[in-house]
Amino acid sequence: MEDEKECLLFNGYKLGKTIGQGTYSKVKEAYSNKLGRKVAIKIIDKAVGPEEFIQHFLPRELKIVGLLHHKNIIEVYEILESENSSKLYMVMELAEDGDVFDCILEGGPLSEDCARVLFRQLVEAIRYLHSHGVAHRDLKCENALLHHGILKLTDFGFAKLLPTSYIELSHTFCGSTAYAAPEILQGVPHDSCKGDIWSMGVVLYVMFCASLPFEDNDITKMLWLQQKGITLPSHLCVSEECRNLAKRLLEPDAWLRPSIDEVSRHPWFTKHS
Repeated sequence: MEDEKECLLFNGYKLGKTIGQGTYSKVKEAYSNKLGRKVAIKIIDKAVGPEEFIQHFLPRELKIVGLLHHKNIIEVYEILESENSSKLYMVMELAEDGDVFDCILEGGPLSEDCARVLFRQLVEAIRYLHSHGVAHRDLKCENALLHHGILKLTDFGFAKLLPTSYIELSHTFCGSTAYAAPEILQGVPHDSCKGDIWSMGVVLYVMFCASLPFEDNDITKMLWLQQKGITLPSHLCVSEECRNLAKRLLEPDAWLRPSIDEVSRHPWFTKHS
């Protein structure tokens, strides 16, 4: 811990409280002398990470975050390494208002107008990623951070660079089961971008219902429910355009599921621009 503090202090960062914890990493608040403001620092312990993570996922994450610059994506300012190379420090923009999950946990379901504002920003972030050949592959409410009313997407640990000239099907299960599309749970080759679209549908459902559309305790039952398709509960006071969007995003047939460009043109957004 002292080495950690000394390394970051030497580079102009004074560590503060822990604001997030992962399997092989933690995120701490810090003050940057260089930037003159608070930042978030993701501390990755390579000593405890499995070989696949260290050799495959981590280098890809570091490459991807260096390419991304968008108002609805957390900016990575610099990446540092400890003297013995056992730890990496990813210095990032700090989102001070928690995440969408925390917001709903504390305040309950979002109104349609509030959900539209935030979800439109998520659409813009994913549209940027997909247009730049990146699939996120771990979309969930916890990875949609909030900063003064602005949604900022984070955590590219499972993200994938895609070929520009053709659709490359993935065989890897990534992300959280509760947000995973049917084709991913079934273990069949799948389009990672269409997987992101499904996960967006789960996020939208959670925004309105403050609960997940499919319980992930029993995968077989979950798959059966997914295949039936879903719409927002009838008691919710939301527009028909919104219900239509939720149904389209949670389309069990990946080929019929819309692309992110089609989502961005949906009437739920265009009628209220």
